[in-house]
Amino acid sequence: MTSSLLLSLTTFVYFFCTVLYLSGTIFRCRPLLKAGTITGWAALLIQAAGIGLRWAESYRMGYGHIPLADMYESLVFASWTIMLIYLIFEWRVRQRALGVLPALFSFLAMAYASFSKDLSSKIQPLVPALKSNWLIAHVVTCFLGYSAFAVSFGLSALYLLKKKYRGNPDPQSGVLGLLPSASQLEWFNYQMVLFGFLWLSVGIITGAVWANSAWGSYWSWDPKETWSLITWLIYASVLHSRNIKGWKGEKVAWLSMIGFGCVLFTYFGVNFLLSGLHSYARQ
Repeated sequence: MTSSLLLSLTTFVYFFCTVLYLSGTIFRCRPLLKAGTITGWAALLIQAAGIGLRWAESYRMGYGHIPLADMYESLVFASWTIMLIYLIFEWRVRQRALGVLPALFSFLAMAYASFSKDLSSKIQPLVPALKSNWLIAHVVTCFLGYSAFAVSFGLSALYLLKKKYRGNPDPQSGVLGLLPSASQLEWFNYQMVLFGFLWLSVGIITGAVWANSAWGSYWSWDPKETWSLITWLIYASVLHSRNIKGWKGEKVAWLSMIGFGCVLFTYFGVNFLLSGLHSYARQ
């Protein structure tokens, strides 16, 4: 059994999880939604085993580093954290019908990591800049923030959908009948944005400390740093607008979705379109 086999298997389990959540929502079938939750936890366990095995394999190859060093490994970790955050959130709020988009995001991340010709799943030695104890702290905290924002995007989309069809003569019928109320979705979204913002803030701080030890400067306006700051400012504006200006509802939902667009550009756009000190992430 190899890590590649386990991680490839995870891709299909996430797909099955997405189908179960979607089918349970469309057909208003709670047993299917429960099966989606169980499948999601199974995917997490299989993927965790794959990540741990890949870590052990790197030691056997003489490299000995946590699998967070390149885009393939970070995508695997991103999909894992998205599902982990969502399932904990689901357990807390008891709302399984929210699982379609988080499961889909986890599947898409794994599918891209597993099948993209642009990425290699081969374990490689660390480049000098990554040989630091700050690697784990920085990457883990940033991806906890990014993953929370992915869940927030899903909640924002569902909120806007719920608001669009609020005039339905029978709001308890159809797909929307299983969703929480619009006010609950808005509150859930705020909590997720706050959670992600706190972790992204820690990620930026640990990245600055790491940059100073690696390159002699806390901040160099590298494209990745710049877009991380833009993302941070957008989500800071979400929290500021809601808590200080009293914004709620559609404005906050759209702003949250714009923020996640910046997350995607920070991760994919900067890596593929812009060059800088973080270009090693494309390996």
